[in-house]
Amino acid sequence: MKVEADCAECLLSRGLSEAKEATNNPALRFRAMAEIIRLLNKEFKPTAVPAELGTKRDRLIKMVTGSSDPYKRNKRICNENALKLLPYARKLVEEGYTQQDRFKKACLCAIVGNIMELDIPGHKFTFRGLRKILRDAGKDLVIDDINRIYEIAKNSNKILYLTDNAGEIVFDTLLVEQLKNMGLTVYVAVKGGPIINDATLEDAEISGMTKIADKVITTGTDAVGFALKEVSTEFLDMYGSVDMVFAKGMGYAETLTEYNLKRPHALLFRTKCEPVANFFAVPRNKNVAKLMP
Repeated sequence: MKVEADCAECLLSRGLSEAKEATNNPALRFRAMAEIIRLLNKEFKPTAVPAELGTKRDRLIKMVTGSSDPYKRNKRICNENALKLLPYARKLVEEGYTQQDRFKKACLCAIVGNIMELDIPGHKFTFRGLRKILRDAGKDLVIDDINRIYEIAKNSNKILYLTDNAGEIVFDTLLVEQLKNMGLTVYVAVKGGPIINDATLEDAEISGMTKIADKVITTGTDAVGFALKEVSTEFLDMYGSVDMVFAKGMGYAETLTEYNLKRPHALLFRTKCEPVANFFAVPRNKNVAKLMP
């Protein structure tokens, strides 16, 4: 997926919000924004991938401000609130009569978790409103490949599950549980370092994912989405050894669509911005479960 005009607003607006989280020093905030503008002036071209520019922006902010994890406080709040909602979401999943029903409900809960994204222009969520969105998730599902995803998963042995945001990873545990109940070996990968509000090993532990998955590793890099040239050998070996990949969030949707995929990938995300919605030809603020290639 390539950038659209709207991506410029997001890269700058989100950069400013992150700089404010990273430091109270006005001079450092100004310098961070100046560096981001310089980056965009050089690299904001029709061939650019938004997630890749987002990675470079975030690294600039961390370098300039000296903050290793600008969203640390917000990630903690997201985890805490998601854990409070987890029993309600688990009850929704367990209402499924068959294994396939429970799998679909767990997919929907995982997709709704992707709404927990910070500082995207025009995108807002409240933890209080999440309960209703979880309950009505099926109504907002505009690309529904879940049955096909289920059939492929059912006939697999090993799955790699790529997580996205803190807080969201709490709801991912429900889907990983269902995959485990299907007799599958499930590996989970979080980011190798703080990037936006993406989940790291710390969030995997807080969410309980480390107790559910067969193994939790990192991608080996602090990049948004899938950065093939940056990931660790351990991650690449695991990625190449599995039968199927589940990839959460817009960052993976933006980047995996740039590759010639060799195995089935299930993209699960919420269309929180117009460019992503446009790329997949669906409305904004809807749920997507797309099987690729």
